[in-house]
Amino acid sequence: MVSRLAGIDCGTNSIRLLIADVSDGKLRDVHRETRIVRLGQGVDATGRFAPDAMARTRAALADYASLLETHGAERVRMVATSAARDVANRDAFFAMTAEVLGAVLPGAVAEVITGAEEAELSFRGAVGELDCSAGPFVVVDLGGGSTEIVLGGDRVVASHSADIGCVRLTERCLHSDPPTLAEVEAARRVVRERLGVALGVVPVEGARAWVGLAGTMTTLSALAHHMATYDAAAIHLSRVGVCDLLAVCERLIGMTRSQRAALGPMHEGRADVIGGGAIVVEELARELRARAGIDELIVSEHDILDGIVLSIAE
Repeated sequence: MVSRLAGIDCGTNSIRLLIADVSDGKLRDVHRETRIVRLGQGVDATGRFAPDAMARTRAALADYASLLETHGAERVRMVATSAARDVANRDAFFAMTAEVLGAVLPGAVAEVITGAEEAELSFRGAVGELDCSAGPFVVVDLGGGSTEIVLGGDRVVASHSADIGCVRLTERCLHSDPPTLAEVEAARRVVRERLGVALGVVPVEGARAWVGLAGTMTTLSALAHHMATYDAAAIHLSRVGVCDLLAVCERLIGMTRSQRAALGPMHEGRADVIGGGAIVVEELARELRARAGIDELIVSEHDILDGIVLSIAE
């Protein structure tokens, strides 16, 4: 029996939709889309969702609700991650999601998930197409507000959600255009401190492969492979050697926002924050090479969205 199900992932930087037909635990994409809405704009400083960020998110969600109706989705699960965990006006956000989604699928509303739940869903979506004999895998989902680091093979062994992401790190440390050397070094100190905690919880020394998820990782792969435009099919399960990865990261960190925006595969909403994401990736690459001897990154287009849809299929 085939069910048409949908998942929505609302993060700090983007809101994403997957509508898929599910049969025997396998997904066939019907529609997959990402919008950069920057819901977490200023949250690190104010502790609240900004009105214009809420308006952007509502507009994108309304379009997604129309797509759910057009494609005949039977059920939807919407999850909100780090941006929505601690804000003072979160009730207004959830009321908005209930109003917009409920108009199409009565009772539908966003839910906040913990970092551990986020890690589990991301891991499941990421490794579903990989040969389990290539594991154990360390899966890294680098978002706008947090980075989930998960270790596992056929199941999750350990995970940690670190409060470093491309938006949070940029707003906290990278204020100049391009960032100054002092700003970059301050960002590195933050990342190293957070990663030190994370890698004390997640024993990556046992990992044999590194899988990267989300927009920073996929964009880095596109740039490393010299793509003129973004090609999701070519990105999925692409591989980037650590030396090439570090070179791309270093180049991006030193660029101005306009220089990044001019790169063919760069999403217009990612150019101002990908430098922060590149710093996180650089520090991770060095740690994983030193601790586990991992010398390449596997980039997956399948991630928490796939995990969300699979979770409601069951």
